[in-house]
Amino acid sequence: MRRRRMSQEDESDINMTPMLDIVFIMLIFFVVTASFVKESGIDVNRPGAVTAERKERASILVAINDRGQIWIDKRQVDVRAVRANIERLLAENPHGSVVIQADEHSHNGVLVRVMDAARQAGVDNVSIAAQPVD
Repeated sequence: MRRRRMSQEDESDINMTPMLDIVFIMLIFFVVTASFVKESGIDVNRPGAVTAERKERASILVAINDRGQIWIDKRQVDVRAVRANIERLLAENPHGSVVIQADEHSHNGVLVRVMDAARQAGVDNVSIAAQPVD
């Protein structure tokens, strides 16, 4: 009688190990496949353009605010250090492209210097971000 009672109790337990294995594998899958949003560090009022296109793969974001300050990777950078920062980020991702997010009230000269620094760093694909106009 005692053996019968113990065997019934053993059969009523649910084995949680396979379920935990599946949950852990799904967690790893979602972490590996997640796309992380890169930010330049500041919000910029981009100018509007009718021909603006959405660019999915921008690995190096450079922001220029209305006071002419340059931001890369959430850090304010001097205009003379832009080339070195882009070269460092390009070494991490050799197929990267640069997107410059210039405020619509920023000075054109700062934008040109940042574009020039990006090209001197070896980046062929330099884009300027704009808001699509409907």
